[in-house]
Amino acid sequence: MAGRFTLQPKLIALVVLMSAAVGCACAFFLWSLEAVTRTRFDHPWLLYLLPFAGMAVAWLYVKHGGTSEGGNNLIIDRIHDPGGGVPRRMAPLVLLGTLATHLCGGSAGREGTAVQMGGSIASAVARHFKLAEEQLSALLMCGVAAGFGAVFGTPLAGAIFAVEVAVIGKPKWRTLPLCLLAAYAGDWSCRAWGVGHTHYHIQQVFEVVAAGFAGHAMMWGKIAVAAVAFGVASYLFAESCHRLSALWKRLISRPVLRPLLGGLLVIGLFYVAGTADYLGLGVWSPDPDAVTLTSLFASPEIHPWSWAWKLVFTAVTVSSGFKGGEVTPLFFIGAALGNALAGLMGAPPGLFAALGFVAVFAGASNTPLACTLMGIELFGVEYAGPIAAACFIAFLCSGHSGIYLSQGLGAGKPLWRRWSGGERLRDAGRNR
Repeated sequence: MAGRFTLQPKLIALVVLMSAAVGCACAFFLWSLEAVTRTRFDHPWLLYLLPFAGMAVAWLYVKHGGTSEGGNNLIIDRIHDPGGGVPRRMAPLVLLGTLATHLCGGSAGREGTAVQMGGSIASAVARHFKLAEEQLSALLMCGVAAGFGAVFGTPLAGAIFAVEVAVIGKPKWRTLPLCLLAAYAGDWSCRAWGVGHTHYHIQQVFEVVAAGFAGHAMMWGKIAVAAVAFGVASYLFAESCHRLSALWKRLISRPVLRPLLGGLLVIGLFYVAGTADYLGLGVWSPDPDAVTLTSLFASPEIHPWSWAWKLVFTAVTVSSGFKGGEVTPLFFIGAALGNALAGLMGAPPGLFAALGFVAVFAGASNTPLACTLMGIELFGVEYAGPIAAACFIAFLCSGHSGIYLSQGLGAGKPLWRRWSGGERLRDAGRNR
């Protein structure tokens, strides 16, 4: 972050004001997302409108979006170099675009929407009150913390995510007090509207949690092997999204036409897979036999290839220009891969689904500490050891890749070629 700032009463008050607004926006977003998801389940034919919904949103971004098309990467760029801030129009555009994606069955997430709304609102507050650049950078991080904490109901993870995401391996700890305040204020204001969050339950507390390494070396070995697989899955997902996005741009010069073809491919994948389980958010379904994020914890049934299907559906959706983000699909991919590995290795499916849930996101976002804390917030402190091991091993095994190309390269990863030539993750990608 350029410059230095102090915790002035004005800045603290603005963080609370901004975070409360972000929490309210996230509450409306989550309520709307639930409504459009139910509408899609009630009217399956809406899937056939996906290409046209994508074209309409792409047209809006071309005509009115400006720099908003940069999405999460623009937020991270502005944290590094505040410059002109983040456009106010980003918040309504990404909200509308995400709801259109989910109404018609696109496989996308919700974190990107919350983070972009948070960044847009934070930038608007900073401009209105004429904050200095270093204060704008801090407020943008607070907007990220508020949005993340509110949309997932994990304020501690939201605060750490905000300080960890900008530079790989070098969290911006000086902003942590403000980010903690922002994340908890955003979460509280979201919950004040009566908006709930999905609860995930590991069916039983396994002995490996209490006994430690000495008593269950075999189980810890299985956790380590699974964590390597989670890191590889993170790498595959990030690279698939980036390479497909580059392919779309090379083949189709007009942005409005990319989601047309992407939507048609999603419809084709729906017929090839023979199921609607990989459409939309994937958290729940009215069909009790569907593979969903919640069923991967509760059902003893093993689904060996659900993770791969969700990866393909999401990579096609996101890379072709649909809005919504990647994080909840990453949760699904990780939980499904953990479920599959548990069946292969004779491990507890619920525990391994939980480990995959957070570890694949840790590898793809390069935020292992935030994901460890998210796992503790969601699944319980008794699982802290396995969760931390899975997240950090997956992070190390995911290479110099990730879903946020604007991340700074603060530290290299062992086992991968050292990087010293560029400042951002996108530079590492160009020089691999």
